[in-house]
Amino acid sequence: METKNIITTPFTDEIIRSLKAGDLVYISGVVYTARDAAHKRMCEYLDEGRPMPFDFTGAAIYYAGPCPPKPGKPIGSVGPTTSGRMDLYAPRLMEEGLKVMIGKGFRSPEVVNSIVKHNGIYFAAIGGAAALMGKCVESAEVIAYDELGTEAVRRLVVNELPVIVAVDSQGRDAYKEGREHFAEA
Repeated sequence: METKNIITTPFTDEIIRSLKAGDLVYISGVVYTARDAAHKRMCEYLDEGRPMPFDFTGAAIYYAGPCPPKPGKPIGSVGPTTSGRMDLYAPRLMEEGLKVMIGKGFRSPEVVNSIVKHNGIYFAAIGGAAALMGKCVESAEVIAYDELGTEAVRRLVVNELPVIVAVDSQGRDAYKEGREHFAEA
């Protein structure tokens, strides 16, 4: 039986380089949520010379807008958002030090190029399993842009959040390779 590949944040360059497209891993530690509106706001802050809501070094952004928690729970369902909606902002944030992104779906060639350039990585979370993902969250706290509601930036502490390496630091794209493989069959 294969052992679980559990990665504890913060991510290092060595960890990122060791992962290959298609690898299943489990993330434990701190992960930040941010969606479209928060990404736009962060880029506006960069343009204005204002600080980011958290240090990007070794951090992961999970493209998710969590549902409100049920009584006694830290968070509700927290499924991934379509990552392509952040493609306009991701290269800029990667220029500022962001390397790790979690979401679902394809990324643009510009984002893949930024991943390679900055030794980054893109993980695919399990779409349609928002309740499962929510069970991996041990604590959740809004840290920025509270007025954005579900799109506010949150600091989550997760335990074994299951993800798959979708685009590795070499630019290998599991989505693209999977399509090519099945097109040949």
